[in-house]
Amino acid sequence: MTLAINKNKDLYRRLLKIAVPMMIQNGVSQIVNLLDNFMIGQVSTNALSGVGIANQMMFVFYLMTFGATAGSGIFTAQYYGKKDWEGVRITFRFKLITNLILSVLACFIFYFGATFLVSRYLQGEGDPADAAETLKIGVQYLHVMIISLIPIGICQAYAGTLRDIGQTKVPLVASACAILVNFTGNLLLIYGLLGFPALGALGAAIATVISRFVELGVLVVYVATHKEQCPFIVGAFKHFRIPGKMAREFIIRATPLLLNETMWSFGITMLNQSYSYRTLDAMAAIQIETSIYNVMMVAFVAMGEAVGILTGQILGSGKVEEAKKNAFRMIWFTVAFGTLFGIIMICVSPFFPMIFPDATVEIKNLATWLIVINGTLMPFYSFTHASYFIIRSGGKTLITMIFDSGFVWILSVPFAFVLSHYTSLPLIWMVAAVQALELIKCITGGLFVKSGIWAKDIT
Repeated sequence: MTLAINKNKDLYRRLLKIAVPMMIQNGVSQIVNLLDNFMIGQVSTNALSGVGIANQMMFVFYLMTFGATAGSGIFTAQYYGKKDWEGVRITFRFKLITNLILSVLACFIFYFGATFLVSRYLQGEGDPADAAETLKIGVQYLHVMIISLIPIGICQAYAGTLRDIGQTKVPLVASACAILVNFTGNLLLIYGLLGFPALGALGAAIATVISRFVELGVLVVYVATHKEQCPFIVGAFKHFRIPGKMAREFIIRATPLLLNETMWSFGITMLNQSYSYRTLDAMAAIQIETSIYNVMMVAFVAMGEAVGILTGQILGSGKVEEAKKNAFRMIWFTVAFGTLFGIIMICVSPFFPMIFPDATVEIKNLATWLIVINGTLMPFYSFTHASYFIIRSGGKTLITMIFDSGFVWILSVPFAFVLSHYTSLPLIWMVAAVQALELIKCITGGLFVKSGIWAKDIT
């Protein structure tokens, strides 16, 4: 019994060693995003909505590069478990090439399609003048953010590789530097302090772009000057050839993850579009709710990623049975964090929307109930999130795609579309009904993990 308890403690200690720096990084980043939304909200509700819609597009791109990085990252974690640095080096190259291709494609799509994309969220009931202003702000914001796409893609390759080899503190420092620059830039360029022009939402976009280049600079300089800790960088740029057999393996594993993150993020934007079809106030309320939810979810999100990394390292070292045995222990540990932060979220729900003084009473009421709904369901989100990363750690990326984005498109999106277009159900009840489908996803994820079919050493 004592041995089992000590093993559990060691497992949780290893998990927290990976997760805590990511929690801090994501937490600080999301707090600054919250302050961004607060600052933009002081300008006008239309500015808050316009930036929120544009960030839906950025959200899709970010998750696309995350999926591409994570696909080969499965191999990175397992190569690291074997201490095979050449394998790590090759996966790093693959991440760079893939993310650069995606970044260039996104630049063209966002530049030429910005008006069409933003206008899809402005179909609901409301003042046409507000819709026109929101459209203008959203398009301007998105056009500036295009400049940040290539730095984001490269950052993902560097930061993803560092996390996969257990160096989670370095991306934390890089992110902290970027956050400081972003926050300072927001103060100067949104409000026009110290003689700078007051650019509102456009200023927020410029500050974010500058911060992305700073983050990339910190990562590149650290890796280049710490070759002993980052052996994968030695010779990484001598050529960009990837052995054909490895490339095929990466593509086979990475493509479902890339498609999954793309389809899932598109699914979430479609859900928000369905909600906005009911009322234009929905986007402002969702932006307020998302501000606090993104802060509260950092614990279970970081725990889920850590679960995937640790499970991948265990599988890579050949301890398949140990990985199976630890799976549900790590899931329930993640759920505990989700439950705690869900309770906190519910407790602050009546007060948080009050910090947006320009928002109407209707928007604040909508935001309060959206916060309650997502806070209540956070333990279930935690369960599915950890399950997803465990299944993915063994290379079962097609299963994760069906489990994650397949669920959204087969159940959530059609259900939301029908409720928004063919019923008069109030927005709050519509959101609650759609989000409650997470219970089905929990059961499915639990069955997948219990089956053990994911537990494979793929290197």
